[in-house]
Amino acid sequence: MLPAVALPHRSPEPLSFQGEHLRRLTALARIALEIRRLSLVGIYHAGSGHPGGSLSCADILAALYGAELAISPAEPQDEGRDRFVLSKGHAAPALYAAWAAVGLLDPAQVKSLRKLGSPMQGHPHVLDAPLAETSTGSLGQGFSAAIGMAIGLRHRHIPARVYTLLGDGELQEGEVWEGAMCAAHYRLSNLCALIDYNKLQSDDLNANIMGLEPLADKWRAFGWHVEELDGHDLGALLDALRRASEHGKGPSVLICNTVKGRGVPFMEGKPHWHGSVKIKEDEIFRALAALGMGEDEIREAVHGG
Repeated sequence: MLPAVALPHRSPEPLSFQGEHLRRLTALARIALEIRRLSLVGIYHAGSGHPGGSLSCADILAALYGAELAISPAEPQDEGRDRFVLSKGHAAPALYAAWAAVGLLDPAQVKSLRKLGSPMQGHPHVLDAPLAETSTGSLGQGFSAAIGMAIGLRHRHIPARVYTLLGDGELQEGEVWEGAMCAAHYRLSNLCALIDYNKLQSDDLNANIMGLEPLADKWRAFGWHVEELDGHDLGALLDALRRASEHGKGPSVLICNTVKGRGVPFMEGKPHWHGSVKIKEDEIFRALAALGMGEDEIREAVHGG
């Protein structure tokens, strides 16, 4: 596994020095790679989980935890911290992996995913999982909780920001659009939603179950600042996050176009890998090899303690 990367604070200024920018992107790419590896290791040891959506959101989580979120590793529960809510709670393996990749969690703990008594359950549980701001899993509810947090921070005059990640299938829930209306009404400029728009949900394409388009126009109609981008382009993610933080007239949403199963060719674009099947031993070896791990590293990750 890659060594943990120190967690930086969000910088409000655009990156102007090219060398620094490239170094930062390289560091974030390493974090994203580690998130993908650790997610799959956790899911394999659990015998269940959601690999497709965990892989698709890895770059988004790397940009957030590696650069954007103002969280101190020494004081992760500081009142002035930024908040992150994983509204698509089934991607919890990626969240735990992100914590591990930036040094907020022992990477060995990902192997306890979904085990009895483990704080690393299949969906984040606020009373058990370190750093979880709220329990999530029922689609749409994490988004609502994030809106409540943003309102609360404003009332308490705390200049922190709230970020929340939604799945695209999650947008079929009416609660999401009630929340979108609420956040725009209160002009929550301290709120940024990101959508993992991989176009697939549990059984099929979103378009075949309940179409979402024209998605950007819908958010704009609700009064949100909207950006569409490549959710695997770390530079584009950083730029869009910066613009969202500078937008002072209301909430922002970043529609991140992604690929389900990103980084593992036999999983990419396949609804089969949403979360209904167990990863077999030969498959975890193939998947981790595709993510650049050597055979000895893979054996340690799969068979080690």
